Amino acid sequence: MKIIVCGGKFDAEYIVGKFLEDKHKVIVINPDEEAAKYISEHHRIPVLVADPTKLYTFEDAGAKDADVVVALSENDIDNYITCITAQKFFNVKKTICRVLNPKRVEIFKKLGVDTVISSIYMLGQTIKKEANLKAVFNTLSMENDLITITEIDIIPEYHLHGKKILNLNLPPRINISCIMRNTQVIIPNGQTEIKINDKLVMVSATSDQKLIHDFIEKSSKDKK
Repeated sequence: MKIIVCGGKFDAEYIVGKFLEDKHKVIVINPDEEAAKYISEHHRIPVLVADPTKLYTFEDAGAKDADVVVALSENDIDNYITCITAQKFFNVKKTICRVLNPKRVEIFKKLGVDTVISSIYMLGQTIKKEANLKAVFNTLSMENDLITITEIDIIPEYHLHGKKILNLNLPPRINISCIMRNTQVIIPNGQTEIKINDKLVMVSATSDQKLIHDFIEKSSKDKK
């Protein structure tokens, strides 16, 4: 993929490194000379020192038809402008924007940014879920957000341990694709027994993800 990373410093350097590890083509734009030098030296790649909110910057960067733009500035409005500029004028397929103000998450989404990330907002959402579920669900969306991969840690409160998969009565269209047990990766079948501290990797349609949450919550209330 062709990925554009705009702004940021230590976070940008980390993300750039991850993309490079996966052999993606990474274009880095940073208005801060010090940050640009830091990223360039760590990854031995050129960094364009320029303002990513400007049309000419994306033209100079060769941003046309990129797959993803990630905006990491500490200025929320700059990040929004960067994403919309990339989306509207350069046909960038997916926009990801960091915001410091959690109240802007839903606003920016409504204004057209594909993914808006706020660490405070995410923390708040996690705390809300923890009120009902006693473990954090890690999720990853794929294929234009149609498919979701959900990781669930099996704790004693979930009365799934000691049961075989065929006896779990999983909701329709929900599949356990693999189980991570200590250092093992298990591809399960109906006879595979769930154990405490297993990590279940479940695949579902994104529209069905709530069924997983409801299923796990119900299991915490049922008797073993």
